[in-house]
Amino acid sequence: MALLLGFLILLPVFKPGALRAEEPPYFAIRDARIVTVSGPVIEKGTVVIAKGLIVAVGADATIPPEAWVIDGKGLTVYPGLIDALTDLGLTAGAPAAPAVPGAAPSPPARPQQISHGPEDRPATTPWVNPADELKPDDKRLETWRNAGFTSALTAPKAGIFPGQGAVINLAGERPGEMVVKSPATLDLTFQPMSGFANFPDSLMGVLAYIQQVFLDANRYMQAEAIYEAHPRGLNRPAYDRAVLVINDTLRSGRPVLLPANKAPQILRTLVVADRLAVHPILYGAQQAYAVADTLAAKRVPVLVSLKWPAKEKDADPEAEESLRDLRFRDRAPSTPAALQKAGGKFAFYSDGLPSPKDVLKNAKKAIDAGLPADAALRAFTLSAAEILGVADRLGSIEPGKIADLVIADGDLFNEKTKVKMTFVDGRRYEVHEPTRPTEPPTVKLSGKWKLSVNSPEGPQEASADLSMAENGDLSGTLTGLTGTIMSRLGTVSISNGWVSGNKFSFAVSIPMAGNPTDVTFSGTVEGNEMKGSASAAGASFDFTGARPGDGRPASAGSSQEADHAT
Repeated sequence: MALLLGFLILLPVFKPGALRAEEPPYFAIRDARIVTVSGPVIEKGTVVIAKGLIVAVGADATIPPEAWVIDGKGLTVYPGLIDALTDLGLTAGAPAAPAVPGAAPSPPARPQQISHGPEDRPATTPWVNPADELKPDDKRLETWRNAGFTSALTAPKAGIFPGQGAVINLAGERPGEMVVKSPATLDLTFQPMSGFANFPDSLMGVLAYIQQVFLDANRYMQAEAIYEAHPRGLNRPAYDRAVLVINDTLRSGRPVLLPANKAPQILRTLVVADRLAVHPILYGAQQAYAVADTLAAKRVPVLVSLKWPAKEKDADPEAEESLRDLRFRDRAPSTPAALQKAGGKFAFYSDGLPSPKDVLKNAKKAIDAGLPADAALRAFTLSAAEILGVADRLGSIEPGKIADLVIADGDLFNEKTKVKMTFVDGRRYEVHEPTRPTEPPTVKLSGKWKLSVNSPEGPQEASADLSMAENGDLSGTLTGLTGTIMSRLGTVSISNGWVSGNKFSFAVSIPMAGNPTDVTFSGTVEGNEMKGSASAAGASFDFTGARPGDGRPASAGSSQEADHAT
């Protein structure tokens, strides 16, 4: 339970909606607005799906008699969104070691494996393929799917050569059903080894080590060719699966993911890519606004992290910040617009953001900073598919492509828009909102609270800073509840909260026992005290809370409390 208060993260709660056994493999979404991305918007048209594929799109598309017809009036159909770099579907592990200062943070790390090749290379496991390790029961898959994401490039992130990336669909009963392309990328990080007397323990050492591994791979390729041509009288090359994977990447022209976030790092990484003679995809790239023309001229695609830079939650509020850092935080969301203007190719990735709603909200910041909305949608769909080498099957609504679709009641970048259903591989998944009470709120929760969870290990302490929706006056109906929870392990957000009468609830997801676990906090408020239960993984723990400070009343009728809440 220490994790319960230390790692609370934002997660909307939806009841699972899956394909019913009696549903046919044929569907038609009729009279909907269709945003094809690859062509013009069809204001009123039909999308026909047959056996997992899109077979017809248009205003006059013929609906087969065996199709399940879905009324699309008032709805918009989009291609399924793609998270261009994540660890969805993989078992979450401990956080990765810090990257180069200023570089984009990596998704949660996988357990470290050590190579036993000729050099016993450290932090080098390029043969690891997520397609072999997928977990269809990863609960995050449903969360992302409910927000409109149907595909992702998933990859391990621990080590210098952590492994390969695979493009997957975010649904399937078996791992093999989820894989769209594998391998799709070879992934590198520039993370120095931690600990005393470890090599490489510096950025310079990491770059030198990477170059040496590629030199070893080229030498191995030459030695292998010589031996295969004239094996008699020659010693055979020792088997080395690390360099075999690298050689296969070089021969196939498969792209290599390289980290670079600040402008100097981007320029340095372009030099590294030239030296390695690889086809690079840069990830991070939040300061690409300063070098957008260079990236476009070199035709190097980038994956832009949507985890925009922000001041550390626990930073000294009075500490002075450099103008450079302030400018970077202010201008980072303008990077996609700069790349689009320069003609560069880019896509978006979540970079460990805990909620897909956060991902779309941060994409809206890029739109507010000058990126056209249609370019933002393309970055989540067709551009991502092109960069990852799957545009022939994903990224747009065209006949012959995989039926990965999102059906929503409006603009995906509008916070009020609701996703009604998704299709993944032609299977229909409905999104159901949780049932909530409708009694008007009779208490105010806004303000600071001290919390204590009664876990088997003893009381676990934390504090909360809660806020009710601005329109949540006492004469209203169900009121939203947002805020943060602070513990010894950091500050995190809560989500999907509500207040009705003197009752409240919010839902989160935490990494527990290596897997994301849904947690629901619910309780009641009386005066300056709250109590309730935190339910997770079939277990329930009591918790209590109290307002610190001068003891102003928390009752609905107190104007003093209302003043305190504001």
